[in-house]
Amino acid sequence: MKPRAILPGIFAVALACGACAKKEESLSLLVWEGYADQSAVHDFEQSHHCKISASYMGSSDELVAKLRGGSASNYDVISPSSDVAASIARTGLAAPLDLSNLPSYSQLSAKLRDLPLVKANGKVYGVPFMWGPNPLLYDTTVFAKAPDSWAVFWDPKYKGKISVWDDLSTVYMAAQILGYDKPDPSQLYSLTDEQLAAVKKKLIELKPNIRKIWSTGGELTNLFENHEIVLAMGWPLNTNDLRKAGFPIGETIPKENTTGWIDHLMITAASNHKQLGHEFLEYMIEAKTQKLVTDRTHYTPANPAAAQFLTPEEIQSLHLDNPDAYMQRIYFWQDVPRRAKYNEIWNEVKAAQ
Repeated sequence: MKPRAILPGIFAVALACGACAKKEESLSLLVWEGYADQSAVHDFEQSHHCKISASYMGSSDELVAKLRGGSASNYDVISPSSDVAASIARTGLAAPLDLSNLPSYSQLSAKLRDLPLVKANGKVYGVPFMWGPNPLLYDTTVFAKAPDSWAVFWDPKYKGKISVWDDLSTVYMAAQILGYDKPDPSQLYSLTDEQLAAVKKKLIELKPNIRKIWSTGGELTNLFENHEIVLAMGWPLNTNDLRKAGFPIGETIPKENTTGWIDHLMITAASNHKQLGHEFLEYMIEAKTQKLVTDRTHYTPANPAAAQFLTPEEIQSLHLDNPDAYMQRIYFWQDVPRRAKYNEIWNEVKAAQ
């Protein structure tokens, strides 16, 4: 027996165990498409020696269903929009934030920061991240100038050539056509049974023109690229992707205006990585990162300081030169008290022959 020979082996095991203790942390995200692109999160992964794992959601309802259906512990960071952020904050699904760990919070748009959406019981549960509209997208080889009304969707000329989103935004759009946003746009989010019945009828009338109801941004982009459609309700992300691909896409907000969203970042109450989550939120709202996310999505950043990294043309395109005027064209999503009824109507539209 050689006692001294045992010592190197012991040290080797100790070193190996030390390496195990420093196992790479990971953050699991459930966010909208474009919010965890490698172009934006790579530097954070490198500087924090962690791995960002992202799942993309197709609607606010999908997010809420996963959080309330027993999957909340699978996610550390989420990006709820303005229609569900308040209920997530109120019902304990998100963790309160320690703003002392978020020095860039003070740089965020005061208009967005002061909204009550993610505040409850004197605490803040989320940070504004990106905002924008649900614009009308069109093939510029078919339309010499931008359509000026959502009513173009019902034109028989475009039978089988349009696509709408598998989301309540399509219900809101039909309600706008019927004038239910007058005189107060917030009425879109509290429609009566009679109004919802009329919306259902209007959307069923639209079905012959619908090529496909899209559920992901990539799906809609492909529909345009394959020349299956010429009109759609979409996202600025689609416009950005299609222009980069050289597709002749146009984007407009029609005379009726449009609905839109203010997306937030939150840490789930079930997360086991809350400190790393705070560091990630801080990184994502910093001006430089906001610019990177905007490059990918063409959404307007919540941190106006991102403008220092943008060209004058980009600033104008993102409406950072006059955000208030742009916001007036967007009826930002609000909490829908009768969301189950809205979804019932939308499901009946999809099932109708």
